[in-house]
Amino acid sequence: SSRRRHTRYIGDWSSDVCSSDLHRIRGVVTEGDAQLVLVDLPGWQRPVDMLTERMQERVDETMADDLDAVLMVVNARERIGAGDRYVAQKVFSLGIPVIIVVNKVDRLKPAHTITQMKAAATFGKFHALHPVSAKTGDGIDELKKDLISILPEGPHFFPAGEVTDMPLEARIAELVREGALQKLKEEVPHAVTAEVVEIDEAHVHVRIYTETESQKQILVGKGGVMVREIGRWARPGVEKLMGRKVYLQLQVKASPKWRRNETMLERLGL
Repeated sequence: SSRRRHTRYIGDWSSDVCSSDLHRIRGVVTEGDAQLVLVDLPGWQRPVDMLTERMQERVDETMADDLDAVLMVVNARERIGAGDRYVAQKVFSLGIPVIIVVNKVDRLKPAHTITQMKAAATFGKFHALHPVSAKTGDGIDELKKDLISILPEGPHFFPAGEVTDMPLEARIAELVREGALQKLKEEVPHAVTAEVVEIDEAHVHVRIYTETESQKQILVGKGGVMVREIGRWARPGVEKLMGRKVYLQLQVKASPKWRRNETMLERLGL
């Protein structure tokens, strides 16, 4: 019988803050006898409230875990600077293989991509460096093969076909939050989260939280136009997760200082 390869975790560290930073998300990829388990984490940062303190604790806990490799992701469209180098210093101090990923190369000319790769290559002694586009899929197969090649042998941790250990309610809430950030771009800060209030066969009620009434008004929009746009963006993904058509009800609520409220953070699973 064939021997299986696995990875306990592959940490994904970036200097950017993204929507998935609020939850510890494990993504699972199983191909033949190989299984990758990828953990998406925020970058290192100085805690400024209860939420960012918990995020930093999550990074530190995973650093101390049994990692097999680290993916350090940088944005090809942005200048590689001091923040990236600070994260690189932390990553390379772990003493495990580091694969650098330069993402969003589909938006660049080849010469610019080469410049960004040369800059990223100065971070440290890396195992590999991959230019990729998560949007188009370019370079992803090569990256996946490289990851599989360095995995130790061992049992699979998840059944074939399972893609994440994230609960359904958390995945739905994350989709809605992503929709809010996609639609509003820089109009509201990342002080936005969401939770599923009620879910049944045909109805999903999600509440979006922000910190101020002015942010709430932006999220709702004139005559409710923005919150409807967020719902239209998120509904196909929610229906795909549910496996059926549903009525997606969105509610926006201002909850001052929710990022500092330990009880609320516990309820949100953050």
